[in-house]
Amino acid sequence: MSCGCKIVEDSAHKCGGKSSQGCPSVDICGNSYKLSVFDWLSNIESPVKSSDGGLVEVRFKNDRKLIYKNVNHLSLHIGSIVVVESSPGYDVGVVSLTGELVRIQIRKKKLSTEFVPKIYRLATGKDIEQWERIRKKEESVKKQARIIAKNMGLSMKISDIEYQGDGTKITFYYIADGRVDFRQLIKDYAQLFRTKIDMKQIGFRQESAKIGGLGSCGRELCCSTWLTDFRSVNTNVARYQQLSINPQKLAGQCGKLKCCLNFELDSYLDALENFPSSNTVLDTENGRASCIKIDVFKNKMWFAYVGKPMVWYDIEVKRVWEEISKNKKGRKTLPLEELVDKSGGLVQKKVDLIEENSIDRFEKKHFRNKHKNRRIVHSSDKGKKYHVQPAKEGERNTKMKGERKKC
Repeated sequence: MSCGCKIVEDSAHKCGGKSSQGCPSVDICGNSYKLSVFDWLSNIESPVKSSDGGLVEVRFKNDRKLIYKNVNHLSLHIGSIVVVESSPGYDVGVVSLTGELVRIQIRKKKLSTEFVPKIYRLATGKDIEQWERIRKKEESVKKQARIIAKNMGLSMKISDIEYQGDGTKITFYYIADGRVDFRQLIKDYAQLFRTKIDMKQIGFRQESAKIGGLGSCGRELCCSTWLTDFRSVNTNVARYQQLSINPQKLAGQCGKLKCCLNFELDSYLDALENFPSSNTVLDTENGRASCIKIDVFKNKMWFAYVGKPMVWYDIEVKRVWEEISKNKKGRKTLPLEELVDKSGGLVQKKVDLIEENSIDRFEKKHFRNKHKNRRIVHSSDKGKKYHVQPAKEGERNTKMKGERKKC
């Protein structure tokens, strides 16, 4: 039986055909499969012989994975297509993990192995044909389901559907802000599609994991590739990392704050333990100065006077602690200008963000050089129209030679 997968970049590589032992490019032809796992213990035998018949991880559409028991001691490897126990009937999936790494995953996810469904057999050609046929129907069924839900006026969104391997059940994944009464909807679905209907509510992050996509970093979404637990992310995470609270930049494809904001949070929290509070206010001889920004990498804090918020001064953290202790004793600190000059033994200049003290801040270099080689028209000739001719080589800009050509 020929495989319907796409040919990869190497034109010489072609799929060897879908069989029960697995397709060599199962990760490519099954492009709706996500969260693939590399078994780094595949060539290492377990020193302990398990008596549970062997546990195997089987993946289905998108990010759905379940643990099954290989009670018949079948010869399975990653990519094998198997028929597994389901309720009702049976389902068809692809083996994604075997061996010791499965037990490590069970401990990590804290799964119970008391009632584990079993694997019936390796899938036959007939099973695979039926599996492919019903998978092709999913897109049209999803569109019909969305139209029916919209006509009923239900505040819900059908994000994805999944047929069971034998075609006896359809699982509808939907998103809703609150509780939805879909009793009549299930009756209409059952009457139209002639199968058992199962409704499962998911969140916005789970929807992004199922759909997939590319993030702002240019890589595939973490929730679609390796992330399995979705922890809550709040704006305090961005504040700890000194990030601008901009929803357009901090939000991911799901519309929520990006999960990657949690990745470096612990490192920032450890570094901020050596810093004073971001609400620190120094009482200097020139007035009160508040903290504007914390630079974790350079170990500095930026301060600005209350009356001049646009001019910042960077001070070493060690020096800030010293000045805080002076304020606690009732003494005023030196002006920020002197603190900057003496911090770290280096002379540093203050930062004028808007260049308010610069006279020529609005003048551009390219604008000044634009008329470098042109003659100057004096103010006495105002009102007259002249063609300004380019200056000849060796001719000074401040001196006019020859007559002007009058328009």
